[in-house]
Amino acid sequence: MKKKIDKLLGGFLVLLLVILVLAVLWQVFSRYILNAPSSVTEEIARFLLIWVGILGAAYCSGQQDHLAIEILPPRLNETNRVKLRIFINGLIMLFSVLVFIIGGSRLVYLNHILGQSSAALHLPLSYVYTVIPVSGVVILIYKWIEIRNPKNYLT
Repeated sequence: MKKKIDKLLGGFLVLLLVILVLAVLWQVFSRYILNAPSSVTEEIARFLLIWVGILGAAYCSGQQDHLAIEILPPRLNETNRVKLRIFINGLIMLFSVLVFIIGGSRLVYLNHILGQSSAALHLPLSYVYTVIPVSGVVILIYKWIEIRNPKNYLT
C-alpha cells in the first residue's frame, strides 16, 4: 500500500512542480519580454508553491526524509529504539490529527463560510487550503503503516 501511495503522491507532486515551473517561466516571459505581467500566473505559482510545500512535507514524512536529530537512538538497544520510534510516530500522528486535520479542516470550513476567493483567479481559498487536511491524512497513513511494520525501525 505504501508503494502505491508513494507512486501516486510522487507523480502528483512532479505534475504540480512542472505546472509551477511553467507558470513562473510564463510570468518572467510576460513581465520582461512582453512588458505585461500576468497576475493570473503569479497567483497560480503562489498556490502551487503552497501545495508542493505542504504535500511535499507529507511525502518526505513517508520517506523518512524529514529533519531529525539522531542523538538518542544510536545509544539505545534495539528494543528501546523500536519503542522510541513508535512513541515519536505516535506524537507525529497526534500532531497531524490536531493541527493538520482538525485545524486545517476548520480553516477550510471558515474560508468556505466566509466565501473568500483569490483576487485574480476568483478561486475559493477553501480549495487552496484543502491541502492542509489532505496532507494530514497522508502523514497519518504513512505513520500508521510505519507503526504496523516495526522491522522498518531497525534500518
